[in-house]
This record gives sequence, C-alpha cells and structure tokens, in this order.
Amino acid sequence: MRREDGGVAVILRTLLYYLTLITFTVYWATACIVAAFLGVKHRTGGVYDQAAREWSRALLRAAGCPVRLAGFEKVPSDRPVVYVSNHQSWFDILALAGWIPGTLRFVAKKEMASIPLLGRAMKAAGHIYVDRANRAQALEAYEEVAGWIRDGLSTVVFAEGTRSRTGELQPFKKGPFVLAIAAQVPVVPVYCANTFDILPKASLLIHPRPITLYFDDPIPTEGMTYEDRSELVTRSQAAVERLRDRAREDLRSKTQKEMTV
Repeated sequence: MRREDGGVAVILRTLLYYLTLITFTVYWATACIVAAFLGVKHRTGGVYDQAAREWSRALLRAAGCPVRLAGFEKVPSDRPVVYVSNHQSWFDILALAGWIPGTLRFVAKKEMASIPLLGRAMKAAGHIYVDRANRAQALEAYEEVAGWIRDGLSTVVFAEGTRSRTGELQPFKKGPFVLAIAAQVPVVPVYCANTFDILPKASLLIHPRPITLYFDDPIPTEGMTYEDRSELVTRSQAAVERLRDRAREDLRSKTQKEMTV
C-alpha cells in the first residue's frame, strides 16, 4: 500500500476522515441513544453491535487503514472471552470494534464519558466507564462487567491503563485480570500493530497505515482466584510481548522484500 506522508493527499484524507467522523458519530450515536430510550437492552446486541461495527469500519475506510486479523482462529467461538490489548492509538479501538465479530463491549476510562454525544451513546450501548483512581469503584465496575461476560458478552480491556505515549508497551495493570478471573473466562492476548503513527500525538493529520491485529492462544482462568491475578498479568504481558515481536519481524520481512523488488 502506498504511504501518504504529506502534502495535499494527507490534507484530503484528513478532511474525509473528520467529515466521516462527524456524520457517522451523529447517526450511530443517535441510534444507540434512541434504542436505549425505547428500552432495547444492550446485552441483546442488535443495533448496538451494528453501530460499533459500522461506525468503526467507516472511519477506518475514510482514514485509509485496512485491517487484517492474524491468529484469530485461536479465539474460541463458543464462549465469551476477555480480550487484553495494548493501546497505542485511538485507532486500536476502531480496529478492535470494527473487526472482532460477535457481541463486544469495552471497559473505558471515565474521561471518555465526557465526549459529546459519543460518551452518552457508549453508555447506552453498555460499554462501561472505570475510574481507575478509585479502586472501590473500579472493582465494583469489574464485578458488574463480569456478570455480563458470564451472560455471553465478550469484553475488551486495555491492560496498560492508558494510551502509550511512546508506542512501547507499558506495565500491565492488575484490574482487568481481576475481571477475567471473576468471570472465569479465557484471556485472549491481542497486539494492535502499526497504529501509533496514524494520528501522531499533537497532530490532527491522518497518515494512513495498514493495521494488523495479532491474537495469541487463550489463557484459561477456570479455577483461578483473586490471589492468582499477578500470575495472570505476567503470562498475559509475556504473550502480548511475543505478539509485538512477531509484528516487528513481519514488518522487517516486508521491508526487506520491498527493498529487493
């Protein structure tokens, strides 16, 4: 794929992205809010799943960022899971929401609730906000989500707690793993590759890149207790680091092939 690194192409791509962002956010956020007002339960999926998927895919198309899944066949299809992902960019959310099939909800930091229209729509759709600075509130929220997971909803958590400012993995927090243990469902490690430079920090310009979501083998949590959370953190972070290394090796191989053509 040809990279658009500057000039008119980037400006036009950026304008298309923000126009799509405004248009599709208003449309799908309104659909979720109206559905919730009419009493449509978020656990049923339906419009809420469609909204997340169509909204995310439209924004990714507008940004010129195709998405590929690597290793998704490892994910069990007969039960909910907790996806534990790295977090480099806003585009991680779009890629995960747009391309992971099934009913999926995110555990998001409380600041997202203040985003006009989108914050309210996410709440209506059943995504949950966590104040990680308030341990009691966070644990209560995780217990609520664990109940949803047991009812069949898969969940995405960003284990670093916040977006990486360098693109490098940060230490994983324990909270998301308390959630997986409480739900007694597998943890699926995920690495979102090539998203960091799409929308660089302190920039509004879109730089198209292909995105790959790498999935590792599920880590079972059956029989684990709260005391096992540190072990689960260690195993999960090691798995995401392996996926990161694989992503880097794939990029090196691709670059070498392009140089020899």
